[in-house]
Amino acid sequence: MAEAVYILCALTSVACAVLLLRAWKRTQSRLLLWSGLCFVGLAVSNVLLFVDLGLLPPSIDLYMPRQLSTLAAVSVLLYGLIWDAT
Repeated sequence: MAEAVYILCALTSVACAVLLLRAWKRTQSRLLLWSGLCFVGLAVSNVLLFVDLGLLPPSIDLYMPRQLSTLAAVSVLLYGLIWDAT
């Protein structure tokens, strides 16, 4: 059951990223770009979570790559919020 939740979270993140990036392409609003890129990173993090906890044996740990992808995603959004505020 947990694997299904991980997959649904990844699909939701991908859907949000696609919708945000499509809206950015249409309007050229940079906040949509930063938000879309953030959701791309969050989708990567969710896919890594599924692979780590659902597919790989317990001896292989993807904790740090998952955390780094999440940090990168949120950092992109934070940078975009600060950069576009000026």
